[in-house]
Amino acid sequence: MRISIPLFLVLLIAQTPVSAQAPAVEVSSIIFDGNEAFPVDSLARAIVNRETTCGWFSPFFRMCAFGVEHEILNERELSRDILRLTSFYNIRGYRDARVDTFTTRPTAGEVELSFQIDEGMPVRVASLTVEGADVFEEFDPAADLPMQVGGLLNAIDLAATRDTLIQRFRNRGYPRTDVSRWWQLPAESPYEADVTFEVETGPHSVFGPISLIGNQQLDEDVIRQLLPFEEGQEFSAARLIEAQRGLFSIDLVQRASIVETVDPAGVVPDSVVPLQVRITEAEAHSMYLGGGWSTSDCLNAETRWTSRNFHGGARRLQLRARVSNLVADQLERGVCYQSGVGDFGGMNWLVSAEFSQPLIGQAVALRSSLFFERQSLQDVFVRQAVGVDLSLSQTVDANTSFTLAYRPQLTQLEAAEVFFCTSFLVCTPEDVFSLQEPNWLAPLSVSMVRTSTNNILNPTRGYQLLLNFEHSSAVTGSEFRYDRAFGEVAAYLEVLPGQVLAARLGGGWVGAGAFVLGGADIVHPQKRFFSGGANSVRGFAQNQLGPRVLTVDPARLLIADAGESTPICDPDEIMDLTCNANALDPQAFGTPRPTGGSKVFEGGVEYRVTWGARFETAAFVDFGRIWTERGSGGPSRFELAPGVGIRYLSRIGPIRVDVGYPFRGNEDLQVVTSQVRAFGAGDDSSDKISRRIAGERQVIEYVPSENLALLALPVDFGPSDGFFLSRLQLHLSIGQAF
Repeated sequence: MRISIPLFLVLLIAQTPVSAQAPAVEVSSIIFDGNEAFPVDSLARAIVNRETTCGWFSPFFRMCAFGVEHEILNERELSRDILRLTSFYNIRGYRDARVDTFTTRPTAGEVELSFQIDEGMPVRVASLTVEGADVFEEFDPAADLPMQVGGLLNAIDLAATRDTLIQRFRNRGYPRTDVSRWWQLPAESPYEADVTFEVETGPHSVFGPISLIGNQQLDEDVIRQLLPFEEGQEFSAARLIEAQRGLFSIDLVQRASIVETVDPAGVVPDSVVPLQVRITEAEAHSMYLGGGWSTSDCLNAETRWTSRNFHGGARRLQLRARVSNLVADQLERGVCYQSGVGDFGGMNWLVSAEFSQPLIGQAVALRSSLFFERQSLQDVFVRQAVGVDLSLSQTVDANTSFTLAYRPQLTQLEAAEVFFCTSFLVCTPEDVFSLQEPNWLAPLSVSMVRTSTNNILNPTRGYQLLLNFEHSSAVTGSEFRYDRAFGEVAAYLEVLPGQVLAARLGGGWVGAGAFVLGGADIVHPQKRFFSGGANSVRGFAQNQLGPRVLTVDPARLLIADAGESTPICDPDEIMDLTCNANALDPQAFGTPRPTGGSKVFEGGVEYRVTWGARFETAAFVDFGRIWTERGSGGPSRFELAPGVGIRYLSRIGPIRVDVGYPFRGNEDLQVVTSQVRAFGAGDDSSDKISRRIAGERQVIEYVPSENLALLALPVDFGPSDGFFLSRLQLHLSIGQAF
């Protein structure tokens, strides 16, 4: 049997063991030498080969033994990397750039790459001429172009300038505009380019006949009124985009496009642009049912029914029902430890009907809703309210909207006695009742929202801005008078592919006028500022950053410590508020009750790293502070809370688990208890206070009063100094923190 030599060699190579092949070589470092015009990170992104890095939060931890991303040398791409860097410089105006590479082998299994760069002299723009642009009387399309005299002859700027000129002409009646470009390098000055753009405008054009296709439920008149142009008006490409955005603002429109129609017969002149609006409609009605769990809301469920074309005209009606804090009392010591207990652990609910009507052709939407709800602000108050919400929204551009809103509601508070007593020294049942009974709260607000991000659920670039101002007084129909302002900005920067630096700053102020029923300057608890939680400063539980007070049963103050014969306080000390509760076991106070404040400042910085398609890790530092009104306690300390987290990137948004660590130490907190009084003739003897002294039960001639007592002496309360795992604060929620 004869075997040819080439076939024998192929068989021999195929049977060569893996151990005989060239071993993989790890790239330990990549050095760029000679680069002055561009930073290292820009050059590193231009090549294929990468250096081994510490994947976990590499900007913060360069030396690590975990999470290392090993990079192997790709020798085939090494020569192409030289061409890539050379092209990188050529495109940006450095046409004489030269690149070479050197390799060093510290060990047999690793290599160090060094790219030696000679940038050379850049070519700059000596003159810039735009021909054929003088067709407008009051507008210069050649002003403020991306390419400028004195700048680099950059291919990116050349393309951007051409696109800018085309866009400016197409937005002003010249849809057939085309722009050609060229440049010359004189022999006597080879690094100074004379750049010319020549504009061919074509005929001045107007919008032609507009046909519709795909609309079955949406009236043709509604669609035409949504278009910001009519047949015969001057053509503008910007208005086409505006029209598409207006169509998408209608819930019934699932997809929309506006294209120029073909004129095979050639009867339409070039100065007329006929259009076709193509629409794909969504279902007229939809039903949603869902549920979830979070550390602050415990188990929750929601259902919604939506009519997207209610009685025609693109009107929208949505009926909604939501319940939360389900089984919060039973799970308080486990997965729902931030949901509250007792009055605050009851079920929260919301029932609402919302109607919206687009004011056709004006980019304005009118919304109205009727709502009935019970909501608890953990450890502060429970609120029941019925009211209406009226708003008028104006869309200014693709990213900005303004909203004027009026929200009158009849509000009743529960479990807010401690808040009123500690914040405003309103401690008697009669005074507290006047504040907790149903009162009208009717704020008028104006807000501005600007969103310029690349992704709604998980942005990696851009920023978000929110500004809001509220006024409430007798003029608006409110029994509480206040002015409230709040602003927040968040920004996102993609530092490296898959790595995002996000930051947030927010602040607010609220000032009160006299409450018409009591004459005191009281800010409604619903409008005070609280801090701490999954979307705030994550080192703290919900609302637990800021001023707080302790609560205790008076019977606990009247007992003696084990083996002692003297009680912590006697009844007279509680009555005259001189009781010193510092000797009491801290567990007796339970969770401190937050009181909020009139000013807030908080923010955070977070570094996010994506792992694969579905997971993301984060390291963050949050901070914040709450200030109180004069006479209602001092401000809280400035608090700092670092932490880490992990997210699962689901279709409904990132499912987020964060763990924060607060550094807050001991604080002097005021103590609130029930007042006591001497047993009287009309009292029931079963109400007498019983206590234990030296292990024996005693019944004393005192009964608890309905009044609250704010003890004069504060209690030194808080964790011990040092690092403790018990300080760690866990948060589970959906959506990024900001």
